[in-house]
Amino acid sequence: MKSVIELEVARPRERVASLMADPTLNTQWMDDIERIDPVRGDLGMPGSAYRIVPKRGSMIFIATVISADPLNTLHLSLDSAHISVDVRATFRPIGPGRTMLVSEETFTFKGFLHRILGVFARPAIKKAHRRHIEAFKRFAEAQA
Repeated sequence: MKSVIELEVARPRERVASLMADPTLNTQWMDDIERIDPVRGDLGMPGSAYRIVPKRGSMIFIATVISADPLNTLHLSLDSAHISVDVRATFRPIGPGRTMLVSEETFTFKGFLHRILGVFARPAIKKAHRRHIEAFKRFAEAQA
């Protein structure tokens, strides 16, 4: 299952990309994340990994930074016991101080039961993706 959200952010591409690439800021814009725990490497750098601990529930993800082009893209892999998510964020300048953020998330459900549950969860997953990206937009636009 794939979800794509495209939003215009009223901040320069460099600022948007740096805010998105810093996992330590996730708790400031993702209201359902309690904390980020480093697992290995320099946090946010390619090859690094960190644990995403939710405020509610037990679905903990291990996020691995696959690649990070400081101005153009961020590619993460999120893995939990039942779901893997390929996350790609692309940043395109669209004018002075304006950036088009394209966030693509591709979900792979592990096991037959979780694939079936994934079909029913699609609307909720897409809604959560949009909520997170819109929250990031508000967060980024509030930063100096």
